[in-house]
Amino acid sequence: VSLSNAKPLPQPDQETQDFWEGLRRGEIVLKRCNGCGYYIHYPAPVCRNCLSTDIGNARMSGRGKVYSFIVTHHVVTPGFEDDAPYVVALVELEEQAGLRLVTNIVGCSPGDVRVGMPVEPVFDAVTPEVTLLKFRQAS
Repeated sequence: VSLSNAKPLPQPDQETQDFWEGLRRGEIVLKRCNGCGYYIHYPAPVCRNCLSTDIGNARMSGRGKVYSFIVTHHVVTPGFEDDAPYVVALVELEEQAGLRLVTNIVGCSPGDVRVGMPVEPVFDAVTPEVTLLKFRQAS
């Protein structure tokens, strides 16, 4: 892959480092409030539910359902031209209503994706340092 066609990669910071390290191990690790048990994603230093700053990590099952999705046919971001058409989805994890991740659905035709479709994680190691979280239809 030439540099001009390279896809942008995430740049972990202090708040997101545990999430990205978890993906490299094949685990989904999200923030969770130690006060009220509320899961937090996108990572934040304060609980959105109770405003506690006592935040820890929790390993997720990875099971969820497609909440919403789009199929991208016209690519405007360099590096994604060969992927079209592809699915960008909101997947709601089973651990908490409203706990949603922006991701891709892979392993099936974009025309087969449906709202409510059960999904499971796919860990895509795109470089030795970066693993991306994608989902496929649950078996």
